[in-house]
Amino acid sequence: MKFKYSFLIVILTIFLFSISSCDKNRIYEKNKDVENHLWNKDSIFSFNVEITDTITPCNLYINSRITSQYPKNNLYLFITTHFPYKEQMCDTIECFLADKSGKWYGKGFGDVWSYKIPYKRNVIFPHSGIYTFEVEQAMRTVNLPYVLDVGLRVEKIK
Repeated sequence: MKFKYSFLIVILTIFLFSISSCDKNRIYEKNKDVENHLWNKDSIFSFNVEITDTITPCNLYINSRITSQYPKNNLYLFITTHFPYKEQMCDTIECFLADKSGKWYGKGFGDVWSYKIPYKRNVIFPHSGIYTFEVEQAMRTVNLPYVLDVGLRVEKIK
């Protein structure tokens, strides 16, 4: 019996170590909760990313989790990037979350659907320093319901 528990602990430890070491390409990833799961048009999520590598290309993603009660099949976002040298750039993106029949594209578990939405691909940051990314919903509604969290991921291209 003691051997079974020792073996199980060793297997669990190896599994947990392999999960934590699989994300070697991640430079930055942070998700922020949407208060009361109701994303107000004035709620802007800000992410400060320190960039030190100005040679390696990166991909940028917007993370989001919604519930299956989310009333739309898409999500429009305004994304403002503040560069370390005080310039800024604004983008509008449309994120397709479901097909026309209502089948969700994301990865689901129960009632929750997770998305890793491509924002920019093959980006080479021109300067080192702190880049600030601001994400706000642009759905022409004051409150967007059933959004659990919003995040940003920056990863090196393999």
